[in-house]
Amino acid sequence: MLVGPAATGSFPTGRSIRRYTAAATNLRSGASVGELLGDVYYVVITTAIGIGMALGIAGQLRASLPAGEQTTAGTSSLSLPGLVVVLVVGLAGVLLSLAGRLGPVGSAAAEATWWLGLPVDRRGLLRPSARRLPLLAAAVGAVVVGVLDGGLLGDHHGGQVVVSAMVAALGSAALVLAAGLAQTFDVRRGATSLVGDLVLAAAPVLAVVGVVLGWHPGGLPAVPIWSVAVLALVVAGLAVVVERRLDDIPSRSLRVSGSVASQAAGAVVSMDSRELGRALTDSAAAPRRRRSARFGLVRGPVSALVSADATVLLRSVRHLVQIVVAALMPVLVGVVPQLAGRLGFAITLVVAGSVAMTATGEGARRAEMAPVLDRLLPLAARDVRRLRMVVPGVVMLVWSLVAFGAVGSWAGDLTSWLMLGAVSTPVWAGAAVRAAYRPAPDWGGALVSTPMGALPAGVTLVLARGPDVVVLGLVPVLIAVALGHVPSAVVIAQLVVSAIAFAVCSSTSTKSMMERMTDASGTQAPGAAAAATGPKSRR
Repeated sequence: MLVGPAATGSFPTGRSIRRYTAAATNLRSGASVGELLGDVYYVVITTAIGIGMALGIAGQLRASLPAGEQTTAGTSSLSLPGLVVVLVVGLAGVLLSLAGRLGPVGSAAAEATWWLGLPVDRRGLLRPSARRLPLLAAAVGAVVVGVLDGGLLGDHHGGQVVVSAMVAALGSAALVLAAGLAQTFDVRRGATSLVGDLVLAAAPVLAVVGVVLGWHPGGLPAVPIWSVAVLALVVAGLAVVVERRLDDIPSRSLRVSGSVASQAAGAVVSMDSRELGRALTDSAAAPRRRRSARFGLVRGPVSALVSADATVLLRSVRHLVQIVVAALMPVLVGVVPQLAGRLGFAITLVVAGSVAMTATGEGARRAEMAPVLDRLLPLAARDVRRLRMVVPGVVMLVWSLVAFGAVGSWAGDLTSWLMLGAVSTPVWAGAAVRAAYRPAPDWGGALVSTPMGALPAGVTLVLARGPDVVVLGLVPVLIAVALGHVPSAVVIAQLVVSAIAFAVCSSTSTKSMMERMTDASGTQAPGAAAAATGPKSRR
């Protein structure tokens, strides 16, 4: 907007600038009101169906769970209501950590370029951005707590479940608003996310303390209706304070927050888990360090590569917390009588192991994005893949000792289960490296229409690289869990499968395991053509 000497006047408000931008965007978008209403209808119906399915699954799970032995004070177990409390604490940590990593207030690249340099009040410009994450957190908190209370526990009537969901929604919004208030005081986003990570790590610690102290609540008390009014006042007060302090947020913080949010949103839409993890990890990293590591143990290319992977993992608090929480998940299942069983341990070992495995592959994922070290060191590509498995292998060995130790304590045969967990470690290490070096989807090939937009036809095969090794490589472990004991033949079979997984994941081929198995017969796996024409490996 140009203002000449004869056209002087008051500056436009931030709200008018924002509305003008929205009107110009809508004018060029080409979407009609009917299409907008159709999208809203689709989102509402899909959300309602998802919530209904979650409630049904939770209710069926509650009905299928064994009653469990009556717990008394002093017994080493945790009741199902106690586990729900632990999950709610973990949810609070996740919300606070994500709020710190995403801003929560930010401006996208185009908005930051034009808006932040205008001589207008920023409050009118940033109000929608300041409301977006608190509203989203409120919706997530209400759905999760509502499903846990009404579906998994089922102790309260419908009205009480609604009250619990409202309290959870207000509490979740308050956490994100608190993170926004910290942003107005220019608190480093890494500090806010660190608090969230510590709260998440405190969740399993709370469970362990509950087991030690003999805390066995038979049910959760009904949430009083007046707590909704109290939390509503707290949320309203935080919202007013944050809104009045929006002008105090530095432009640098707004640009970084908007960039991270845009990167994370693009990764979610394109189903790129590596890019999503990269956005959430780098956003909380310290811009500079007071001291550098000396790397005194580095004596050659092999030790340099392993030391680099270990340093990347140790400097990521989020991944360390992720590993600790994943290691304690089987322990929690073992101390909850309703969950301690073959099905509970089978699901937990696969899910918790996948969570821990993903955290250990950060060094390999960074190398896939920027293979500087891989190309500088005098090592063959296959040797690089094998060396990248060292750090995931060591970490997953420790995880296996804890996780399989919990299964062994339940089954009454600790030694055999620890041996089985140790020989299955190469499967986890290989899957971590295989997932990190998977090729990118071919966006130039055939596309498939999905609710999130058009996606490449072979995207599922690309995303399956890594998880396919976990599913196939843990078949002997799952057989042992189903049997309830560890036969010697299962240990031998797991040792053979681990050796095969190590060899497969050391390869630099971009073909999936299904494509390799079908090469001999001359057939082609469904969707493999699109994935096979994708970008080749960087090595």
